[in-house]
Amino acid sequence: MANKFVGQPVKRTEDPRLITGTSHYVDDIRLPEMHYVAIARSIYAHAKLNRVDVEAARRAPGVVAVVTGDDLKGKIGPVPCASSFPGLKTPHHPVLAQGKVCYVGEPIAAVVATDRYAARDALDLIEIDYEPLDAVVNPEQAMEPGAPVIHPELGDNIAYTMTVNGGSDINEAFAKADRVIKQRMVNQRLIPIAMEPRGAVAQYLSGEHQLTLWSSTQIPHLLRTQIALMIGMPENRVRIIAPEVGGGFGSKLNVYGEEALVCYLAMQLKKPVKWIESRRENMLNTIHGRAQINEVELAVKNDGTICGLRVKTIGDLGAYFQLLTPAIPTLTGLMLSGPYKIPAIAHEIIGVITNTMATDAYRGAGRPEATYLLERIMDVMAAQLNLDPVEVRRKNFPQPDEFPFTTATGLTYDSGNYQATLDRALQIADYAQLRQEQQQRRARGEYMGIGLSTYVEICALGPSSAMPAGGWESATVRLEPTGKVTVLSGASPHGQGQETSFAQIVADELGVPMEDILVLHGDTSVVQYGIGTFGSRATAVGGTAVLQAVQQIKEKARQYAAHLLQADAGDLVFDNGVFALAGDPEKKITIQQIALEAYTCKNLPPGTTPGLEATRFFEPSNFTFPFGAHLVVAEIDKETGHVKLSKYVAVDDCGRVINPLLVDGQIHGGIAQSIGQALLEEAIYDDFGQLLTGELTDYAIPKAAHIPWFETSRTETPSPVNPLGIKGVGEAGTIGATPAIVNAVVDALAPLGVHHIDMPLKPEKIWRLLRASH
Repeated sequence: MANKFVGQPVKRTEDPRLITGTSHYVDDIRLPEMHYVAIARSIYAHAKLNRVDVEAARRAPGVVAVVTGDDLKGKIGPVPCASSFPGLKTPHHPVLAQGKVCYVGEPIAAVVATDRYAARDALDLIEIDYEPLDAVVNPEQAMEPGAPVIHPELGDNIAYTMTVNGGSDINEAFAKADRVIKQRMVNQRLIPIAMEPRGAVAQYLSGEHQLTLWSSTQIPHLLRTQIALMIGMPENRVRIIAPEVGGGFGSKLNVYGEEALVCYLAMQLKKPVKWIESRRENMLNTIHGRAQINEVELAVKNDGTICGLRVKTIGDLGAYFQLLTPAIPTLTGLMLSGPYKIPAIAHEIIGVITNTMATDAYRGAGRPEATYLLERIMDVMAAQLNLDPVEVRRKNFPQPDEFPFTTATGLTYDSGNYQATLDRALQIADYAQLRQEQQQRRARGEYMGIGLSTYVEICALGPSSAMPAGGWESATVRLEPTGKVTVLSGASPHGQGQETSFAQIVADELGVPMEDILVLHGDTSVVQYGIGTFGSRATAVGGTAVLQAVQQIKEKARQYAAHLLQADAGDLVFDNGVFALAGDPEKKITIQQIALEAYTCKNLPPGTTPGLEATRFFEPSNFTFPFGAHLVVAEIDKETGHVKLSKYVAVDDCGRVINPLLVDGQIHGGIAQSIGQALLEEAIYDDFGQLLTGELTDYAIPKAAHIPWFETSRTETPSPVNPLGIKGVGEAGTIGATPAIVNAVVDALAPLGVHHIDMPLKPEKIWRLLRASH
């Protein structure tokens, strides 16, 4: 059967409800007798709590309960951290502060009232006697002797140190090099800024002993397990529903204290309880990303051949750990080889606790950091060796026939042709012409730069042996008696478009119209089980589970068809939803007719069971490794320092493409997010631990005027890891774009002797460089 939908630019089936405002987010959940929660948060980054007096708040109009950290001792377990490795020191992370606070915004007390305004007003009546302590927000300062120790029971602020050596001997690699290129790079702290802040609504039915939590989460099943453990509730009596999530970018790949808190309060009060995060709370208390300082040393031959890479990473972990906080810097180390043949790699990581919000998985989670430092040092190397940035990359690529390719960090890249994506990007951009134009413009005193990045990323997160909570994904496909198809996915997508791509897969396999297919997800009482959507795994892993389930149904339907047509199953052909006898096409039966027979059960084949439903769990054998090349032209206004991105070319290879529109959407969004990090965004704490960029008036995110026209293209190198050949694309734009943009700006300023600038490349920072040069 020829494909009808897979590979086609099918419009997203989920969009009409999203763009017409007829879908439902957590804050749209309204239940009878609902109560509302407001949370008192620390105004200090580091302080003892001598007294938390909530009596006046308890007497306030409309208030039904107030709880503090002391009230919750022994009743709600700590906020979980899934990361675990030898030598890791994990601070106790209570849901509400107990005795001290360690960052601005840490929850101290919660007020429950009959409306949200009464709850908020009552916060002002809570008296908190703080004893301020010295704070430390700079991870390098936090490592120094004499620095304030944030969690005295841990001894110091260093949560762990780790050194990983891979490939050949690193010292020998450096000894045989012609020179060593060094550069310190700061990958600044970012705030994810999902469109919808977090929210949680809990309802407890005491008669049924059933707890339901609506949460804006990316991981409903994993959240169910953790909530059950935190509040001591049997897991099979906890139901998690993730309605529309409103964007996550990894920030909702977590278990937050507020989710357990509303569950506990709903059970105590036997009333539904809602908490919705304000934007200020979102920026203070939802995980942050990046926050790495990297010291990079690249050992090279004079012709640009890489001999070895040595990196020291200082990761700012924040005051407490969320689900994956300590693991994120290790992912940077895992991807240090990038798209290059680097025979020896050494990575030293120091995870440091500071008086700030925890960092965790933010779009790309360690891979953008790795790509950034690698792609920047490649350009620094090219400049110092007076080589073309294109040629130093091409020289170090593995050849297409070298795949599967094993890196010095221990990964096995599934498939790749890095030369093809680079060549296409250069062709689209007309690289040679751009370099000529640059020379002409430099002669006129203009600042124009050309930036390049080539990347490989790790996607389709699995297998389970490499994941803290399983790396498989599940799907149930059910052919209903009326011939409609219901797909239940554990992947729980939240805006990536898998309701459409999964339907495309099913429609092609079963030969049914897409409008007859309903994809359900995000409800633990509806979906059998799942891991969730992150790390570009939903289609590659979850989509494969859907494919395998529908193929199992099709085989069972073939048995039914053979029986009903009085034919041998091997003599039947299936096309466009119809089983027909080969050589006698008039002897046929549709998949819808078979569905009805499967449930009415009047004439089933002997030895078969009723119904057409299958559940499959797909466990991948490896990660997948998408790759690509991004090229940027940047122009700098020498009067203001403003950066204009005048050309953007992206050629990405995410394996087989199910829906080009979805791929383009992910690439566009990722590039926009990278523009934010490269040029604008930065979470800034002052020396006292106050977040100075805690509102959108202070934290600059990219607007439409910052986004250039994207010229995108693709190559398709299928992955052998899954039968669909998919690699994943959710983080590609975020990973490829940031270094390309910075490389372009640095290239523009190269005539001034500039060889590196730390992000974000704000106009003021560039203006100072321009001014200093004259």
